[in-house]
Amino acid sequence: MPRLQIMSVPSPAGRNILVAGGTGTIGIPVVRALVERGATVTVVSLDSSHYAREVLPEDVEFIRADLTDPNECLRVTAGREWVLNLVGIKGSTGIGTSKAASYFVPMLRFQMNLMDAAFRSGVARYLFVSSICAYPQANFHEEDSVWNGLPKQNDRYAGIAKRVGEIQAETYLQEYGWDAVRIVRPSNVYGPFDDFEPATAQVIPALIRRAIDGDDPLHVWGDGSAVRDFIFSQDLAAGLLLALEKAPPCVPINLGSGVGVTIKQLAETIAASMSRPPRIAWDPSKPTGDPVRILSTARAEKLLGFRAATSLNEGVKLTTEWYLANRSLASRKRSTLRA
Repeated sequence: MPRLQIMSVPSPAGRNILVAGGTGTIGIPVVRALVERGATVTVVSLDSSHYAREVLPEDVEFIRADLTDPNECLRVTAGREWVLNLVGIKGSTGIGTSKAASYFVPMLRFQMNLMDAAFRSGVARYLFVSSICAYPQANFHEEDSVWNGLPKQNDRYAGIAKRVGEIQAETYLQEYGWDAVRIVRPSNVYGPFDDFEPATAQVIPALIRRAIDGDDPLHVWGDGSAVRDFIFSQDLAAGLLLALEKAPPCVPINLGSGVGVTIKQLAETIAASMSRPPRIAWDPSKPTGDPVRILSTARAEKLLGFRAATSLNEGVKLTTEWYLANRSLASRKRSTLRA
């Protein structure tokens, strides 16, 4: 692995930057931060242009394109100085089996095609967003432990695909000296502009939606003992920009809160944020995944000076307020895979 060192710190100001997946939960705060810092930003995604215009700043160009097509990737990366790959395929828990090929194959195609196009286009900075799913089963994940075993069974498709993307970046560095790629591995992300659809939403937006819809009791899978690391989307956006500016090439960096939260704490926090807090009903017959999953944040603090700033209470409050004010907008977001 390349030696850890602090590189020169470039600024996004005045740069021509492409954000793939810029209409997503992570992408929107990233795009807004880039615009505020003086970048010229183009967003590419599969969301509708109407939705994009509602969520993106006015001076951001939007391109609707299928990034599984290598020619489309070459078209959108041409002339860009920086490229950020924030594209993801989100869906309900069962897609790892019922939609395995529909999930895994497009993910490999778009991440490999986009990085290769950026290399061919001479991009100076490229952000590859990996995932906590790349890690083998363990309670606490440090960056260099990713190859200590296979990703957990329920995460193996996403985890292996993300590992492939990280290795792809290393091959360009080794053979061609292309040192553009910065790699981050976020924990579980939530926030405004998330997917709140019952069939596809992850745990935080799913529970917020159901609590707002009046579910009482609020049914939650498992017994509440599972521990997760959650990061608010705006905190992650700040960490991604720091990684682009400060991280060494091809050195993976975890971006999480570093704080373990039980699903019981999470459910109680969400219930307490409602005007009429619902009762919580546990269903221990349902799967809950790993007992504990927390990211080490030591490398992010050392190399980037990054620490997540938003507490779970504040993040849930902001996410709930956003959804209450934007239910119609949330319902128009492009559907993801369903089990």
